[in-house]
Amino acid sequence: MKKVFALVLALMLVLGMTAVAEAPMYISVISKGEQHAFWQAVRKGCDDAAKEYGVEMYYYGPPSEADIQLQVEAVNGELMKQPAALALAALSTESVMAQLAECMEKGIPVIGFDSGVPNAPAGSIYATASTNNKNAAALAAEEFSKLEGFVDALKAGTPEKPVVIAVLSQDATSESVTGRTTGFVDKMSEIAGQYNTVAVEGHDLWAKPAEGAGVIIHTEIAATPEITDVTNAASAILNLDNLYAVFCSNEGAVNGFLAATSSGADLADGAPFGDLIVAGFDAGSPQKNAVRQGWFVGSVTQDPYRIGYLAVELAVKAAKGEEVADVDTGAQWYTAANIDEPNIALLVYD
Repeated sequence: MKKVFALVLALMLVLGMTAVAEAPMYISVISKGEQHAFWQAVRKGCDDAAKEYGVEMYYYGPPSEADIQLQVEAVNGELMKQPAALALAALSTESVMAQLAECMEKGIPVIGFDSGVPNAPAGSIYATASTNNKNAAALAAEEFSKLEGFVDALKAGTPEKPVVIAVLSQDATSESVTGRTTGFVDKMSEIAGQYNTVAVEGHDLWAKPAEGAGVIIHTEIAATPEITDVTNAASAILNLDNLYAVFCSNEGAVNGFLAATSSGADLADGAPFGDLIVAGFDAGSPQKNAVRQGWFVGSVTQDPYRIGYLAVELAVKAAKGEEVADVDTGAQWYTAANIDEPNIALLVYD
């Protein structure tokens, strides 16, 4: 009996040690929010990757992208748990400098995702899974130029009656939003510059005055990312003289613009802004409806699911000591004609 007991005890000890050895890796994922459909799709990608790789994952996004302190507190809480890796989409890099230093000191790999952690200390970010926002927004400018009559309108602009193309953005601080604003402004300036003199007006970050401009690209930045302020910024755009086209740089900007146009009804044929050319960025039900209704000529979509999935995948690989590198998750242009095609439908989340 003693021998049997000893064997059972030994077996239990071995099994216990195995259980400890096979405890799942713990990964922390801190996003910029959960209020937009975009972040909900990111989370699904994270959840699926965590399941695929057999890791335990904590996911957090603050109620608003203005809640910087809440995000910092979430990072602090997770670092106390000593995660194997941290995936972070920082609302403010300056606010997490101490935390990045702690990660470097403790050997915790940090993976950026979406806008990542711009201007982070060298060596603190192992890799980033994100859309190249400049290239993605440039896609909207390119698609505008393909529309019937668009190039003719650019050619016809005069200093007395310039063609005005506006960009609506919810802030001038977020890396993703500023990247898109820059990408659209630069590409549209390049395209329009082939046919006319171009000036960029509005926010100082993008202003490029030019004498005798027949095309004006106007950048309008909301006071805050809150819907009321974005709606006010959209209303300011709609009051511009000679307004011809508008690009909304994210879902928040789209929602503000729709709010300023009676949920989009003012963009319908025969309505006050029925001739206005409008495009968005991201997805969500209101934006998809605007595209389906023809109120928007189209929109650019990232692949939020892939962003989330790759953020966790890179975190797992970095935690295991594998070499990782930045990944561009790409973008697509969707319209009423292709929104239901399988390769696009996967990317236009609600």
